[in-house]
Amino acid sequence: MRIGIGYDVHKLDYDCDLILGGVNIPHEKGLVAHSDGDCLIHAIIDSILGACGLYDIGTYFPDTNDEFKNISSLELLRKTRELMKNEKYEISNIDSIIICQRPKISPYIYKMRKTLSEVLEIEISKISIKATTEERLGFTGKEKGIACQAVCLLNKIKEGQ
Repeated sequence: MRIGIGYDVHKLDYDCDLILGGVNIPHEKGLVAHSDGDCLIHAIIDSILGACGLYDIGTYFPDTNDEFKNISSLELLRKTRELMKNEKYEISNIDSIIICQRPKISPYIYKMRKTLSEVLEIEISKISIKATTEERLGFTGKEKGIACQAVCLLNKIKEGQ
């Protein structure tokens, strides 16, 4: 078994979409980024890469490369799934948390889990997503950004599977 941790944060601003876990969430502000800014998926990607003993998300999908400009983070997750498979690992489970003051995330969690399970080709029960606020403290509490953390546990695929 191997474990990896991921963390990502993006600034909130007007005239941007708010996409988390591959789900577009209606809100007056969205996440600013080179890609679609889905910091939940970015944290999950880094947790998978870390558990594989690979480099970070910026190594494989640099924000200096126009190929990844405005790309859906779901596509980056698909590519990460392939990197993981090439290393002969499979996901045991993912645990993650979204840290933001607003909007309320709980109505979207099931759809996020379903979307991620389909892209990762795993059972929905292997993905946990939680949400919390920081009680109006810090940049997330002041609604300047959203942060996400993820932990991923991988198992080595046995020969012949």
